[in-house]
Amino acid sequence: MKLETIAIHAGTIIEDKNRPAVQPITLSTTFEHVEGSPIYSRANNPNRLALEQVLARLEHGEAAAAFSSGNAAGMAVFQSLEPGSHIVAPDDMYHGLRSLLVNVFKGILEVTFVDMTNVQNVEDAITSKTNLIWVETPSNPLLQVSDIRRICEIANDKKIKVACDNTFATPVYQNPLLLGADIVMHSTTKYLGGHSDILGGALITKSKEGIWEKIKMVQQVGGAVPSPFDCYMLTRSIKTLPYRMKGHAEHAAILATFLQQHPKVDKVYYPGLISHPNHLTAAAQMSGFGGMLSFEVSGTADDADRVISHLEYFTNATSLGGVESLIERRAAVEGSDTKTPQNLLRVSVGLEHLDDLLEDLDQALDK
Repeated sequence: MKLETIAIHAGTIIEDKNRPAVQPITLSTTFEHVEGSPIYSRANNPNRLALEQVLARLEHGEAAAAFSSGNAAGMAVFQSLEPGSHIVAPDDMYHGLRSLLVNVFKGILEVTFVDMTNVQNVEDAITSKTNLIWVETPSNPLLQVSDIRRICEIANDKKIKVACDNTFATPVYQNPLLLGADIVMHSTTKYLGGHSDILGGALITKSKEGIWEKIKMVQQVGGAVPSPFDCYMLTRSIKTLPYRMKGHAEHAAILATFLQQHPKVDKVYYPGLISHPNHLTAAAQMSGFGGMLSFEVSGTADDADRVISHLEYFTNATSLGGVESLIERRAAVEGSDTKTPQNLLRVSVGLEHLDDLLEDLDQALDK
């Protein structure tokens, strides 16, 4: 099956005798003790099984595990490491997962943050205790791109696992497992959910052996799992993912070019631009450049806030990946330890009419 067909059909498991075209929601928390029974909904559920099935197929993996949030998914990987393990992670790592490593796992795991756009930095940071390299590409919110294949070659030589946060690219535009990664992570709240109404996370694995067995144990025993309704909604949303992403990417590329030429914009971060420092790496490992971009408004944080205040079709809100366009001054959200420029605006480009989005940005920047 091709991508669009997988998205529509791989997440449907029909066992109802009436043969509905859409899989029903199974709300029961417990199941009769028969062969193949899910037994208890924390361990499994028919809707979660269907969701995990389509996620695994989309990412070319052997299995998937769904969680109640993206952070819960990332934490399951960290919880599966032995105490004292060392992690190499990007210095512009998503702040929620970075906070987990710095605060929740302080004294339990060691972490070194490096600029992963330079692969040599990754190799130099590896120690005898390194058990995981965490890659995030494109990164949030600086849209930096790391060379997944080269990082995985280094890790494989040293028998180190690689996990890749693929939230921005989605499986439509990037498949880290095919580039050598062991685990792919998604905040399914974002593009996979696609409508800003589902909270969730997921992990997909190349192999069911080794660390995956422990991850599944963390999922089922820890219990940070999505509800049957959320699994149903997410599986439904995935059916339109390939087509939504085409619209998001088309709009983002045009907006990025427009912003790059605007006199009141200092810098645009979008890997599809030839001027992006990691453009060639992105082009080599991505089939499209996604719907996220960031740009620096000329001036200060106040100037950036003023631009937001004049926008009509961009909602000033956290999160991303919905059909509506969202914008926020990211540094204000990330806190005092942010690496993000204070005048940077992160944009999740939506599916409104392109002309409306262009006109809205233009008038807001000119005020």
